[in-house]
Amino acid sequence: MFVGQRMTKHPVVCGPEMPVDEALSFMRQKKIRRLPVVDDDRNLLGIISEKDLLYVSPSPASTLSVFEMHYLLSKIKVRDVMTPKVITVAEDTLLEDAARIMVDNKIGGLPVLRNGKLVGIITETDIFKIFLELLGSRELGCRVSALVPEGRGVLAQLTAAISAKGGDFVSIGTFLGEDASNRMIVFRVRGIEMEDVKVALESVGAKESDITMIC
Repeated sequence: MFVGQRMTKHPVVCGPEMPVDEALSFMRQKKIRRLPVVDDDRNLLGIISEKDLLYVSPSPASTLSVFEMHYLLSKIKVRDVMTPKVITVAEDTLLEDAARIMVDNKIGGLPVLRNGKLVGIITETDIFKIFLELLGSRELGCRVSALVPEGRGVLAQLTAAISAKGGDFVSIGTFLGEDASNRMIVFRVRGIEMEDVKVALESVGAKESDITMIC
């Protein structure tokens, strides 16, 4: 799956001359935490986060009057506090690569460019939603996590054993296990009893970690 399939298209943006108090109000109105900064041709100039704007805002303990604070903030423009060197991705970037870039660089969003123009943004919230889908968290059924021996064909044997009992897979994901000898798998199935799932796990030497029936 690629970034272009899950990004927010035509994201909310701002110009470099917007005062920071307006930008903060705009972000809160739109319920977003970051704003790409673009010119009239949607060329990306930078990015600004809610944290950036709060950093330059006066403290509640300030002795300035409301009018003085508003006046001072109106003089500070987005271009003065934005991050000009922005890490970006393309529409054909793999989702897992986008997630890795965000984790490695400790950032919460990536503008998406096409021929240098801003066409979207992919954020940590988008990645969280995909993770929920991957694990079938909104689906009913039997949710299972187990340690499965590392080996060719083991997963195929397990899915075949569960299918033979009438189980219908909703989702499945694999993760690192305790060591190189096993893998942690998390899956959700319908149409099968817990006891039959346990029998299928035992048939391939899997170690049950948790089985929960979600109705």
